Amino acid sequence: MSLHGRTALVTGSTSGIGLGVARALAEQGARVTLNGFGDPHQIEALVTELSTTHGVEVAYDGADLSRPEEVAAMVGRAEERFGTLDVLVNNAGIQHVAPLDEFPPERWDAIIALNLSAVFHGMRAAIPGMRRRGFGRIINIASAHGLVASAQKVAYVAAKHGVVGATKVAALETANDGITVNAICPGWVLTPLVERQLEDRARAAGTDVATESASLLSEKQPMLAFTTPEAIGALALYLCSDAARTVTGASLSIDGGWTAQ
Repeated sequence: MSLHGRTALVTGSTSGIGLGVARALAEQGARVTLNGFGDPHQIEALVTELSTTHGVEVAYDGADLSRPEEVAAMVGRAEERFGTLDVLVNNAGIQHVAPLDEFPPERWDAIIALNLSAVFHGMRAAIPGMRRRGFGRIINIASAHGLVASAQKVAYVAAKHGVVGATKVAALETANDGITVNAICPGWVLTPLVERQLEDRARAAGTDVATESASLLSEKQPMLAFTTPEAIGALALYLCSDAARTVTGASLSIDGGWTAQ
């Protein structure tokens, strides 16, 4: 497929899943706005690398997605820079693990703000322009935890369930506007963060990464294999394609059978 002439905004795209999606979109010719945290020099190098490798214009926006006004401004800047915003990928997220009765209220507020409210504010800002232009693809990165729960992850699970619900509402409201709105629900994804966690587990247990990988995966997934950011990028590309023009309001699991149980 080709996304030449299309533009995309991917939140949380300076590493991990978001970067995998941004790379996939750029590879197919989309102009891309990145967003996320990180060392400014590394982000500048990433923008240059993506632009040079794929021959597309790549920008970076450092908006703080926990602030509603910054989310809306970021969408506006992306539209102003490229003249349009065709693809919005809401991916940014954080996590905290603790029993519900010990869960710090400030961590609840932070997770809900970034993982859920920022999705709402992004869609709210992007949909009017997409509706005027008669085309839009909104992809919300939810989680297996948007469909099922795990203990000690109350804020994350609540937020991701909310993302799935908001996705369905947005899909219904834009069903005949040339816009599709879908959620991708990954299981375990082999991001740099997870790789470091596996190395830490192996050192602490006196084992190796392969052993700890199998142990981690088997806690939730029947398939003992990690999903990759590249695979999620490929799924996002499908949702942007004409073949997926009637796929809307869907929650697409890519989770090694996690939610099939």
